[in-house]
Amino acid sequence: MATGKKYDYRIIESNGRWRAELTRRATARKTLVSKAQDGFASEEEASVWAQAELKALLANVRARQDAKK
Repeated sequence: MATGKKYDYRIIESNGRWRAELTRRATARKTLVSKAQDGFASEEEASVWAQAELKALLANVRARQDAKK
């Protein structure tokens, strides 16, 4: 069984502006963007936003999984 992360984030730089994307692995070859925001002035700002949103997303996923049990 694979041990990769299903949810992650990536930071992309374009024209001096930074974009943060929360990603989800749909299949072994396909990655979907769950949430994105751009216009950050620095990579650090984008990273802080992405980490906070990822934490909230994972908490929501765990709550839904627990509700199904």
